[in-house]
Amino acid sequence: MKLLKTALLTSAMLLGGCASSGQSTATESTVHWWNPLTYSWSSALPWHWFSSPVKVTDQGVGGLNSLTPMNESDIHQALGSDYQLRQGMRTESGNIVTFWQALKQGQVMLDIQGKSTISRITVTDPSVVTADGVHIGSPFSALYSKAFGHCQSADNGNSVQCRSPVAGNIQYLYQGEGHGPEGIMPADETLKNWTLTKIIWQQ
Repeated sequence: MKLLKTALLTSAMLLGGCASSGQSTATESTVHWWNPLTYSWSSALPWHWFSSPVKVTDQGVGGLNSLTPMNESDIHQALGSDYQLRQGMRTESGNIVTFWQALKQGQVMLDIQGKSTISRITVTDPSVVTADGVHIGSPFSALYSKAFGHCQSADNGNSVQCRSPVAGNIQYLYQGEGHGPEGIMPADETLKNWTLTKIIWQQ
């Protein structure tokens, strides 16, 4: 019995010496203790296992739609944690408009407008995919062979705004070089290389 106690005491001292040793392995130096109180449980939900891009459809942008209240908590819940939100006000056509902006790394990716609920979203996030399968930077020719019947001059003639061929609530704003006189639509040959700069969803 005395021998057993001695052996146990010796083992404890050896283990203690190893634990207090100045040497540590690479594995030990990268150990991080898990604190269940600080863990982001939302990332464990099944719909976060496989990330997918935000999509613009006739119903809205991602989880945002015409039923989403114009407040921070509802917008944040619908968009997820990829964006940071900030609120602002501006004047449009003599009226004061309240809006929310969704940012990534300090860059505005979504401009969200409405009164009690969302009515308009302007998208400049290149990771967003539309119902037509295009994104910011896609050429005009990816959707259109001609502007007639689809597009009109916009932004004082510096761009053209076109209706989506498949979604009535979606408009596309294209910009490029080679524009003629103000109010005159550029030739289709010129437009084909213009790129998508804004996706506008409006209820």
